[in-house]
Amino acid sequence: MTNSFEQVGMAAGYAQFRPPVHRKILERALASGTAVPRAVDVGCGAGLSTQALAGFADVALGMEPVAAMLPKKPNFFAGAAEAIPVAGACIDLITAAGSLNYADLTLFFPEAARILRDGGLLIVYDFEPGRSFRSSRDLDEWFNAFVQRYPWPPHDALELNPEILRDVATGFRLQNQERFEIAIALDREFYLEYMLTETNVAFAQRRGIARQEIRSWCAHTLDEFWHEGRREVLFRGYFACLLKFEQPLRLACDIAHLRKDLVF
Repeated sequence: MTNSFEQVGMAAGYAQFRPPVHRKILERALASGTAVPRAVDVGCGAGLSTQALAGFADVALGMEPVAAMLPKKPNFFAGAAEAIPVAGACIDLITAAGSLNYADLTLFFPEAARILRDGGLLIVYDFEPGRSFRSSRDLDEWFNAFVQRYPWPPHDALELNPEILRDVATGFRLQNQERFEIAIALDREFYLEYMLTETNVAFAQRRGIARQEIRSWCAHTLDEFWHEGRREVLFRGYFACLLKFEQPLRLACDIAHLRKDLVF
């Protein structure tokens, strides 16, 4: 299946017209305020989620399987979640924003444990498209019409949430989690361009619908209730902070095994 993020214009749209949700999520998940030496952002896309790590990590590296999405900067590189091209035990923090839904988790978690130092942290998070105003249902109704007219592409994404991650994250324990609702003030033009970066638009274009036709429909229908000014748009999602088991746990197992061997 064609990757939506390889569509012409997707990388540029992501770089310019995605709301600043990542930073607000990390501020909730990393409340200590102490920067770690080195972080890797898995499935970084155009790099917005990596840029949000500024201040949380002295060095933030972004890795993305679709090379066309990557910024042309030295701290970004191509790679897959199942085989991260990073040396072992040299990373303090891993973030993954909506990318593990498309990864083989049986391969990812051992890779994450391999590159993380003992006690390192893995933050997995995701959020839905902004589709609601705080004060009315106008945007909910518009969004429902938008996805009915331009349906989402079929995909085999995994369902993930904190409870699922707690159960499948071998080598990690769930430290904390939150389901959130974050409000961000956007103007109509930015919201329109943001919607044009969604994968249902790329899917519609692959089916032969012109991008300008989609833009015109969005502009006309948004104009019916969103005239001028900024409106608070709600973004709903979750984060899960997973702590890598520390070396002493492994050492305790080794000692127990040794004692068993010493029994005559």
